[in-house]
Amino acid sequence: MTMVSPRTAATAEMISARLERLPMSRWHVKARVIVGAVTFFDGFDQLMIAYSLPELAPKWGLSSAAIAWVIAIGGIGMLAGALGGGWLADRVGRLNVIMGSLALYALMSLGMAFTDSLVLFLVFRFVQGIGLGAEVPVAASYIGEITKAHRRGRFVLMYEVIFPIGLVASAVVSAWVVPNFGYKVLFALGALPVLLLPLLRNLPESPRWLASRGRLAEAEAAMEAIEEEIATRYGKTLPPATPLPAVEVEVKRARFVELFHGVYLRRTLMLAAIWLTAYFVNYGIASWLPTLYHKAFDLDVDTALRYSIVTSVAGLVGCVVVALLIDGVGRRVCISVSMVLCSTMLFMLAAVGTGSATQVLFWSAGSALFVFAVNMALYVYAAELYPTRMRALGCAFGGAAGRLGIIVGPLVVGFVVGTGSSLTVLFVMFGLVALVGAAVVALFAVETKERTLEEISR
Repeated sequence: MTMVSPRTAATAEMISARLERLPMSRWHVKARVIVGAVTFFDGFDQLMIAYSLPELAPKWGLSSAAIAWVIAIGGIGMLAGALGGGWLADRVGRLNVIMGSLALYALMSLGMAFTDSLVLFLVFRFVQGIGLGAEVPVAASYIGEITKAHRRGRFVLMYEVIFPIGLVASAVVSAWVVPNFGYKVLFALGALPVLLLPLLRNLPESPRWLASRGRLAEAEAAMEAIEEEIATRYGKTLPPATPLPAVEVEVKRARFVELFHGVYLRRTLMLAAIWLTAYFVNYGIASWLPTLYHKAFDLDVDTALRYSIVTSVAGLVGCVVVALLIDGVGRRVCISVSMVLCSTMLFMLAAVGTGSATQVLFWSAGSALFVFAVNMALYVYAAELYPTRMRALGCAFGGAAGRLGIIVGPLVVGFVVGTGSSLTVLFVMFGLVALVGAAVVALFAVETKERTLEEISR
């Protein structure tokens, strides 16, 4: 026999309590798959620029500095998108921003496919970056808010794994499409996610967010729809909801300055530092590897792209491993130890691995395994450190710091390569940056595993 628990007075606290007592079900998996598909294409579209550069650079006669700016312009858009998307999501809702971001980055990818003008290509890439930057942190907020505290890290990260799968798919598809059909077909494929919009429209808005905005009738309706589907469609018996102990949910509009007040100041600065360092390392290496293989080791485009697949697959393995470990080991240990191991791989690369493309492949894949794990862990961790009314804003600020790393990393690589410095210098620099990130987390992070979102935010 299935049942839905009796209606409870709709308050923000009781909405949270009702979400916490829901058993994990196929409804949660369905929501994770739909939103995850959006994030998959975010990852797919994000790195297409790296895999198309071996063709784009000779097409427009780009220097090393110009290549760096072609990569960075998307990062600048992502920075703007992360900040603007988080601010908007705390005002108009998680799903509205996810759908708008998806439509934006898909349409801009189509624009990039049909232009032969470098200027227009850069404009489209910048605007696409706005959509790419807004979607992932807001989607992580949504998934985190519909999930209960027990094993939340694993649930959210198994959703987030879809992002590096998108990166791997981008590498695999690019390795086949670019040499055979050209980069334009690759960017045209980036418009496919618009097909997901009808599925997103059928998901309920986050009840936690609705309640935090004082929209209790809508929160009640969304909550009842979720409960009804879990109980009747999936045959689950729902236990009665009881108020969470000593938890009060503030119902008011978040302000940006609150990120730097009270307990949130330390959390915000710590998150900004680890997002910046992790993405500086990750994107600085990943976005340049195909070009470095082609220019520094004279590999043909086809081989350079196939080498990049290995690095992306290694990163995916790291994401799966951290998803399985994060609830047991904890966020702080997973992130800090992964950054130390990433720096170790990079120092080894600098010391013994710059002599051949295969050595660069081996050690860079090792570093990718650990830094990808950090990038994934940050999405669940950032979404836990702030109350619902400012969660997307907090995630967005951390994401914006990551996007700053996406901008600066490729520019620094372009500068180092352009000045004729050795690859040893380049990878020592990346190793040092990774160590800084590890130290910041080890010293200043707070542990959040197995605690409700409302408890953590106090």
